[in-house]
Amino acid sequence: MSKETKEAREILISIDELESRVAVLEGGRLLEIYISREERQVGSIYKGKVTNVLPGMQAAFVDIGLERNAFLCVDDVSARLGTEEVIDEIKEFSIKDMLKVNQESPVQIVKESIGGKGARVTTHITLPGRYLVFLPTARYIGISRRIDDEEERNRLRLMVEKIKPRNMGVIVRTAAEGRDVDDLKKDLEFLTRLWDKIQTSAKRKKAPALIHQELALVYKTVILRCVPTE
Repeated sequence: MSKETKEAREILISIDELESRVAVLEGGRLLEIYISREERQVGSIYKGKVTNVLPGMQAAFVDIGLERNAFLCVDDVSARLGTEEVIDEIKEFSIKDMLKVNQESPVQIVKESIGGKGARVTTHITLPGRYLVFLPTARYIGISRRIDDEEERNRLRLMVEKIKPRNMGVIVRTAAEGRDVDDLKKDLEFLTRLWDKIQTSAKRKKAPALIHQELALVYKTVILRCVPTE
């Protein structure tokens, strides 16, 4: 499939005390719209330390340096161990066989803290790019369900299989439809460099510590949609 003609892209931004709104236009047509009513912690990555393991709840509490310890359930620990098939096989494992008190690990916030509850975290790290989502702790390839043309899905899968790092995973985003291998490769190289920086930060810092701050809505949109990844 030939690469689509690139059209002029604009980003319209509106910010007030209550919310931020970002609209992405391409060729004068609305492509995407994002609304954020607060600066979110979801997506930020911390070097956490396990403070308590609860086999009865199949969960653990992790100190990530915030006011309340984060909550880590067994399914979110399992996700980092491999492919979806492996996850299915270990669902009966006890969390005490996977985590120990004082164990340190990078964790990513997947749900904000609410009321008296701490944030929910996972060890399955995801780093979203322009065309791909990089999964450094997984090994599978996923394709956006919005790409429904089977030939295009197979084309994208074959390209990703050639460029993705061994023993790591990738999800192909809807925006990748019609793109060539160079576009995907540049995006993936940007994300792997980011992962290297996160790992370096984790080695240098003592838990609990923030090792990757999720960008605010406006800056994230500008970087992912407009800034070249070379």
